[in-house]
Amino acid sequence: MIAARLSRPRALLLDFGGVVVQSERRDTWITDLATEIVTMLGAAGCTELTIDDVVRDVRAAAAADSAWKNAMSRLSAPAELTWRMYWSEFVAADWPNQARALVTSQAWLLCRRQGELRSTRVARNGIEDLLRGARERDIPVAIVSNAMSGIVHRDWLAQAGLDKDLALQLYSDELGIRKPNPELIRLACRALAVAPSDAWYVGDNFDRDVVCGIRAGVGATVLMTARSTHDRPFVVAQTPDAVVDDPADLLRLLTRTDERHS
Repeated sequence: MIAARLSRPRALLLDFGGVVVQSERRDTWITDLATEIVTMLGAAGCTELTIDDVVRDVRAAAAADSAWKNAMSRLSAPAELTWRMYWSEFVAADWPNQARALVTSQAWLLCRRQGELRSTRVARNGIEDLLRGARERDIPVAIVSNAMSGIVHRDWLAQAGLDKDLALQLYSDELGIRKPNPELIRLACRALAVAPSDAWYVGDNFDRDVVCGIRAGVGATVLMTARSTHDRPFVVAQTPDAVVDDPADLLRLLTRTDERHS
């Protein structure tokens, strides 16, 4: 744990991936999703596309989406890619008209299904203790996260029984803006009736999370290291106020503020 001398927050804002959970990519997700899409198209009488065609275009869309997200991290206030835009343009831009219209009409459901199939998720070490520690200190916790399908994250948290310890969940796909747009954090703070300067923001990326926290003027921007933390697409000027290894380490950092708070 590397940290400056920090004051106890009045709200704790957490990223989802890399902070609450560690995700593992499923090797078969593209083929599994393509198979479901071809079945859906076939039921509507769209038979021009093979599974190989759909696999090719879903894979291309995922690569384009990754490049787009990296580019958006350079903007001062990026908007989120819509579900319809992802399926109509990133996946199906060159599909037959009926097939393109069908996946566009089902874009929300397909984004949800992609999120479910793409990764498995495991709670990071100490997340339950962290949420309990925040509750004992009367510190509300909110999720503030970029997401293609926030409902997938909501479902996982509910199934894990962690949603009851959260005051709020904000996801970029539901709000139309994405980090490092500072409005995402400011919106969470307004909803919790807390000034950004009285909140900590915790994320696992430099270009999205550290930049966003500092732009929003939070009291502390905390970087939690995860697998992709140092795979940054470019170097940014902003640096975190603290670096922690996992939620257990974050709880130790929070505990260090107890004496100064009393």
